[in-house]
Amino acid sequence: MLQKRLKETMERRVKLKTINPHITCKICGGYFIDATTVTECLHTFCKSCLVKHLEEKKTCPTCDMVIHQSHPLQYISFDRTMQDIVYKLVPNLQEDEMRRERDFYKSRNIPCPKDMPQNHDDDEKMLEAHAESDFHRLDEQVNVSLECMSNNFKNLQRRFIRCSSQATITHLKKLVAKKILNGIDKYREIDILCNEELLGKDHTLKFVYVTRWRFRDPPLRLQFRPRVDLILCITLEAGIYIIALQHKSKHFVTSYHSINVLILNI
Repeated sequence: MLQKRLKETMERRVKLKTINPHITCKICGGYFIDATTVTECLHTFCKSCLVKHLEEKKTCPTCDMVIHQSHPLQYISFDRTMQDIVYKLVPNLQEDEMRRERDFYKSRNIPCPKDMPQNHDDDEKMLEAHAESDFHRLDEQVNVSLECMSNNFKNLQRRFIRCSSQATITHLKKLVAKKILNGIDKYREIDILCNEELLGKDHTLKFVYVTRWRFRDPPLRLQFRPRVDLILCITLEAGIYIIALQHKSKHFVTSYHSINVLILNI
């Protein structure tokens, strides 16, 4: 008797119409087919409905949030969990959808992709070919101006570049080294700065743009110069220790430049 009551408490019948708002597409009004979720706001739609919507607009159909200004399709993803839930809740939905899909291809004398045997070797070759030809052209792009701030380096012939926002400062150093020093392996001899601040070698251009160039007009203005190494020099003059923080670069005409001097009486 107790077990029966517990089972009745844990199991509760719910009418499908009460959960329809959570499993239906706001664009077409039907149940989710190939449920696809916007990664920024987590609103879900049918894949075909969302893709068609994004051909004309860049915002979420539900909350009007901008998904991405130029590549919104990169910020949506298939929601397998949601699709499995819909298929389990709605009777015969999956079977009916498969039948309609096969009828669609059959009426056009086209083989249904889901009925064709998959060749994993071909899939692997396609992935390898894609990896070899992927130059990040579909990434978010950043406009950059690279300017020389040293008389010991010459300016780039073309100082304006457009590249992936995922490119790092090291990539830019290698570009400058190849163009200016005639050797990509000499990239460690170059410093790159933004607003007179030295940038880390692993900083992406996206990070630099957001943290150093926010609310400013493009292009992102960067400067390059010969690498500067900071050294600590301690000298004794007339019984007084002089501590000097200096920088050194083999590309400078003079070898040492004093930055700051601290005098200690012993």
